[in-house]
Amino acid sequence: MLAIFKKGVVDPPKELNSPIPRAFENGNGQKPKFPDEIVKIFNSAQPSNVALSIGFGNSAFLSYFPSQSSHLLQRMFCSIDNIYCIFTGRLNNLSNLIKQYGLSKNTNEAMFVIQAYKTLRDRGPYPAHQVLRDLEGSFGFVIFDKNAGTVFTSLDADQSVKLYWGIAADGSAVICDDLDVVKASCAKSFAPFPAGCMFHSEAGLGSFEHPKKKLKAMPRIDSEGAMCGANFKVDVASKITSMPRVGSEANWTVSEF
Repeated sequence: MLAIFKKGVVDPPKELNSPIPRAFENGNGQKPKFPDEIVKIFNSAQPSNVALSIGFGNSAFLSYFPSQSSHLLQRMFCSIDNIYCIFTGRLNNLSNLIKQYGLSKNTNEAMFVIQAYKTLRDRGPYPAHQVLRDLEGSFGFVIFDKNAGTVFTSLDADQSVKLYWGIAADGSAVICDDLDVVKASCAKSFAPFPAGCMFHSEAGLGSFEHPKKKLKAMPRIDSEGAMCGANFKVDVASKITSMPRVGSEANWTVSEF
């Protein structure tokens, strides 16, 4: 999967942005690419398969290669009410979740994630971290809420699914499940998306496994000794004080981090 969001739609953690190595000053070394170049890199990653893509003007771009088999980890795309989701992985308890949310039996993982997001966005009874912890299986997803202009992404805790995020040459946020594509696209300004975490474009990054703890950035050093983005780890010594929702327009994504 590939998701690109222009700066302003998504402002990724500043710790992902690594200093430009001196080699770049002499015209050597790899530089971050612009979004149109990143799309070409992604499309060439699997030339035998045709990527399905959708663009949203200058705001966002989503693309994925459909799964070619029914193996454990699958990719799928769904759009409902101007909410778009790319999902990779599989939910082992999807049938139970469908019954819990009162959805039709033909609901797949991407459709369910959108419906769960809509429920939460429209003042559902549960905080986001509790909903995500109810998902059993291996999963990673990116949601783009076109009407709200917001982005929500999450990755399960067992790390069977891999997601990476980085920063393009123009400051756009890049989210992808292909490490080679991210390396070629973002140069040194990338890192693995932290497992057991969720990111919202308004609320920022948080852990749904440890919702009362803050995350801290840990610098990454590559084999050449250069700074390469940052890993985000739960700070066990920290504590987040919960703020109650206030008013009918309170947003679950902001108040529950």
